[in-house]
Amino acid sequence: MITQHIKPKEPRITLVGAGPGDPELITMRGANALKSADVVLYDALVNEGILDYASPDAIKVYVGKRSGEHSYAQDAINKLMVDYAINYGHVVRLKGGDPFVFGRGYEELDFAAGYSIPVTVVPGLSSSISVPGLQQIPVTHRGLSESFWVVTGTTTSGKISNDLYEAARSKATVVVLMGLGKLKEIVKLFQNEGKGLLPVAAIQSGSTENEKLAIGIVDTIVEVVEERGIEAPALLVFGEVVSLHPSFQPIREFFNALKEEQ
Repeated sequence: MITQHIKPKEPRITLVGAGPGDPELITMRGANALKSADVVLYDALVNEGILDYASPDAIKVYVGKRSGEHSYAQDAINKLMVDYAINYGHVVRLKGGDPFVFGRGYEELDFAAGYSIPVTVVPGLSSSISVPGLQQIPVTHRGLSESFWVVTGTTTSGKISNDLYEAARSKATVVVLMGLGKLKEIVKLFQNEGKGLLPVAAIQSGSTENEKLAIGIVDTIVEVVEERGIEAPALLVFGEVVSLHPSFQPIREFFNALKEEQ
């Protein structure tokens, strides 16, 4: 009897940014990486429709991390990623948005390097820019905003990021990710800087069928978010650029009428 020895596949890892949610917003390079994957490890914020780009034979493992759910610790994800690569070959680590924008992508890259496993990075559309853009809210605009901040709303300690205090003082557009649960505290920061009338948008599940939008000003956004039933995942946009959205026009007209009365 002749025994065939199947040569094991070379381990390799591709960190792929899945984009903001809509499966069509992943890059072509990301989709091609999925097609060649032996294993896909994907996060909670990844639309499962994106998995259709992968081979039906690929092993698909949910390693989501979301508040209130069973979740994998980052160390466990790192070890799974390396273990699957050694045993199966090509692992695609699929992460929402971009792997390096609050995605802890570099930690995974660094861990794999410790095992001499080659890693390729495929950037993705970060929700911080693409989700406001889909709502026709630019993060920069001549005469309104010359720069923008992208800040996490909550640090690993559960507190508001210190950078938010600095961001609230600036004239830049401020995009806050993972900040909905701290909205009242974040609003207070802007109010303390005398920015109660600054336009604000809250966007839930941007680019997906569950997308919702709330538009207001700093002084009213908490109530508007509650009225609209905005839930996580959602991002916040603080800045004059929000005034460009058509939904802000009634608010502008209201304040103009008040000024005329005064």
